[in-house]
Amino acid sequence: MKAFRQGRQVHGLVVVLGRDLVILSTALIDFYADVGHISEAMKVFSSLKGGIDSVMCNSLLVGCIKNQKYEEAFSIMSRMRPNVVALTGALSACSENSNLWIGKQIHCVALRFGFIDTQLCNVLLDMYAKCGKLRNVQSLFDWILHKDVVSWTTMIQAYGNHGYGLEALELFKKMGEEGSRVLPNSVTFLAVLSACGHSGLVDEGRECFNLMREKYGFDPGQEHYACFIDALGRAGKMDEAWCLLDNMVKNGTRPTAAVWITLLNACSLNQDVARGEFAAKHLLELEPDNPGNYVLLSNFNAAVGNWDSVDKLRDTMKKRGLVKEAGSSHVSLAGCQEAAAK
Repeated sequence: MKAFRQGRQVHGLVVVLGRDLVILSTALIDFYADVGHISEAMKVFSSLKGGIDSVMCNSLLVGCIKNQKYEEAFSIMSRMRPNVVALTGALSACSENSNLWIGKQIHCVALRFGFIDTQLCNVLLDMYAKCGKLRNVQSLFDWILHKDVVSWTTMIQAYGNHGYGLEALELFKKMGEEGSRVLPNSVTFLAVLSACGHSGLVDEGRECFNLMREKYGFDPGQEHYACFIDALGRAGKMDEAWCLLDNMVKNGTRPTAAVWITLLNACSLNQDVARGEFAAKHLLELEPDNPGNYVLLSNFNAAVGNWDSVDKLRDTMKKRGLVKEAGSSHVSLAGCQEAAAK
């Protein structure tokens, strides 16, 4: 809940009651790191004169990287013997921050201590993919001896996110051809459908969507419907997208907000006013207090030239006290200096 004030009160209660902070230390470190107060997490860690174990170190290490306290993170790593859990957590934090420089150093630490198993390699694949280093992802994927379904899915997703839809499809076909015959799961199909959508491969996406039930016995979930509806909307196939929604309802699956958002975006892209209003109505019924939905609806009305509705939506947001969440981004100063030097 990111409730810093309430969590700190619980911390104070623990101290007043004289409870053993060593037992609760990992939870406290995780809490302060998650709410962005890493300095408080480090105070908890420093106050523990004895009883510090690897779990506490792992939690603080991951928390420091999440909050971009890299010097502190490497200081902690230098005082402990790295383990798979710590390195995996640290790499996951690098993926969240898209921090390639730190991720590469952790990769080197993993190589030095011999912690290169399939699980750690999967996290490395994800880290390099999110940092835009597709060549690193490809070479690492080829290097993994025992690829599991996560390895294949991460590689497929990396191709899809970088616009290589055909390569993603080819890799998907190879999964069943390998000697170990790694079978896809629902997340794999989501990655393939997303890759098809981003690359305009509608026919291939339709084939993969049908394969889920026909060959592998998976019932498509909400996210699969949303993903393929998005692909159809990008291709301008609104009638088929609407038929897919009807089939979804007939199969007993009730559309979630994510499905209605996808339909609304498709209608905005294709200037489909009537269906867009229908999707907007159901979206606001499901999530009437989500400011993001009002922003999406406002963008839809602006796209179709309905400016009166845009003004009305803004007034509604003010009356409800809804505020659009501010966007944020970060720029690596070291990267800028390196680029300027070149």
